[in-house]
Amino acid sequence: MKKRALIVLNFAFVLLFMFVASIHAYSKVDLFGYYESQVMGAKVKDSFYQLYANKLRVDLKSDFSSNVTFAANFDYITYHGKKQWNILDFLSSEITSQVPDALKPLYVIPFSNRHFLDNAYLRLSFKPFDLTLGKQQISLGTGYVWNPVDVFNIKDILDPTYEQPGHNAMRMDVPIGLASTATALYAPGEEWKNSSKMLLFKTRVSRFDLSVIGIEKTWRFHDYTVFDPAQMSFLELPEKRRLLGASTAGQLLGLGVWAEFAYNWMDQTDDFYELVVGTDYTFDFQTYFLVEYYRNTLGKKDYRDYTINDWMRNFAQEQKAVSRDQVYALVQHPATDLMTVSLSSIISISDHSMALVPTVMYSFSQNVDIFAYLNLNVGKEGTYFANTMGNGGFVRVRVYF
Repeated sequence: MKKRALIVLNFAFVLLFMFVASIHAYSKVDLFGYYESQVMGAKVKDSFYQLYANKLRVDLKSDFSSNVTFAANFDYITYHGKKQWNILDFLSSEITSQVPDALKPLYVIPFSNRHFLDNAYLRLSFKPFDLTLGKQQISLGTGYVWNPVDVFNIKDILDPTYEQPGHNAMRMDVPIGLASTATALYAPGEEWKNSSKMLLFKTRVSRFDLSVIGIEKTWRFHDYTVFDPAQMSFLELPEKRRLLGASTAGQLLGLGVWAEFAYNWMDQTDDFYELVVGTDYTFDFQTYFLVEYYRNTLGKKDYRDYTINDWMRNFAQEQKAVSRDQVYALVQHPATDLMTVSLSSIISISDHSMALVPTVMYSFSQNVDIFAYLNLNVGKEGTYFANTMGNGGFVRVRVYF
């Protein structure tokens, strides 16, 4: 039955692609995108595992008039190799010994083939405001790796610039004068009380962009110590989250600087805050340097206090941190006209562990990029970047069309 469903999905995708191509041929629709092939390998304990992925992204965009724009993105992804990763393989014996044997096979992050509409939105431009309807990217904050004011996305700290997913929402942007904008966003849920609401005000003062933001959203935690047989998943613990935050970015003494702060009021769990402060600079000899500090009081100060819930919520992208204080540093230099090399490090100040990530970006041609990195964890067992977390590497080849 599953095989038949997969055949039907593949056939439907082919028909959709042919339909899109036909629209492109006979209308003013821009058709572009990329094909991406990537492989990830990691040495975990005494085994070396590999996961291969192929991704085809098709983008559509059409400006029907100066006031009406439509855009959409379709993603088709297949996975090969090790498609079931048990999180307990990466954790300390102190954590895994607390998990009942009957539940241990359930702590798995699966990689299944996916076909989905990533974005599809209509933007209507009027004199007093712009209105965007549909599944759209919601990118908030000024931080490079971490964004305290963004409750919609969590970046991959090893690859923080990778594209973010779309979210179903209605958004209104209202210009105020020449330097300010007010934004209202509503992401509908089952009921009004479960829907996400956001108000954002942005302005510019001298060399700095400033913003103030307020968000109400249902945060869907899980309790990874209790399995719900009715839902065939771990017990969901949704609760209301109210955020008030601010961010800024600009130039100071020749340095690029930015900061974000957000305080979160929770209905059931403890309130917490997040803070980011960062700076960057490009030297005359083209070397680029960036450093960013992040604090999240939802994280723990002592690695001996980490729980299975902390780890699972982090891996499942339900929360941004396990440890409280972290620093990200990046040094980047163009080795040639076509190749850029860099070294980044993510340091958990709270538990004295670190990940080193040497990276190479090579432009094979105008439309082909190769991106590769190694991931080396340095820390004792139980810490955020423990050497037992697995060391490995990643290679991505992307062809644009």
